[in-house]
Amino acid sequence: MTRFLDVRLASVGGELATAVAVNQGTSIDDYESLDLGQFIAGIQGRDVLIGTHGFNVDRAHGIACLSNWEGLLQLAEPSVFVGLLWPGDSVWAHGLDYPEEPKVADDAGVLIADFVDATFGVAASVSFASHSLGARVVLKTISEMSTAVRRLTVMAGAIDDDCLATEFECVADKVGEISILASKGDDVLAAAFPLGNFFAGIIAVGHPWWRAALGHTGPAGGSPANLTAPYQIPENWGYGHGNYLQIDLLLPPVLPIPTNVPPDGSPEPAAGAVGWQEAFSAAFASTRFR
Repeated sequence: MTRFLDVRLASVGGELATAVAVNQGTSIDDYESLDLGQFIAGIQGRDVLIGTHGFNVDRAHGIACLSNWEGLLQLAEPSVFVGLLWPGDSVWAHGLDYPEEPKVADDAGVLIADFVDATFGVAASVSFASHSLGARVVLKTISEMSTAVRRLTVMAGAIDDDCLATEFECVADKVGEISILASKGDDVLAAAFPLGNFFAGIIAVGHPWWRAALGHTGPAGGSPANLTAPYQIPENWGYGHGNYLQIDLLLPPVLPIPTNVPPDGSPEPAAGAVGWQEAFSAAFASTRFR
């Protein structure tokens, strides 16, 4: 059973909860409340990886994709994965940088930070991994936390490419090591930035308002010293926005799956077998977590 922190009020859409719930399950059908004492006992003395999804993900899909991804992770003992569900589908993500979406993510981050500070002191360490707009959730969480963070992995970050040098510059001082996965084959991030499709063709590269997405082109404006390279997925892989946490019905592909980002032009892992994309993101996150 995957453990979850849940800050949703409704299973689909809805507002942010006023408190963090602790639950467990592998699907919406077996999703149930978990006693806080049991939850704390499960993280005590362990290296904890908190992983979250992105925008336009309801509770059922969040449970499914994160519990599936947990099964692909290769975390050494004593480690434990905790999924994080937040109402990223509470607003329509027409443009990922519009005011409504960051507000929900920011508010979720503040709520989660308080809970982690109050509850995770028994853990050996705390780390985070995110997909898409979940980057803003975890960056805001870390910025508000007093607890130190051991590792941070940001996959397909739907946030400005200079965020680590501007808005969330303080995060670098709170994290031991930062890793990023970005893909130029991510059409969602390519189309949604700098300010959403409405402005496409009006704001272009070089304009002072122009910003690319962190998960499309990688960091800009100066990288923190604790950022571990490389981060750019080979362009020939065609690695899309949904590939990081996708769910394939078939078994995971035959190893070897690379645990780091290979040079551009490298062949697809496992000869392109079904499921190699989510297996790769899990292998990468596992390696950077160690």
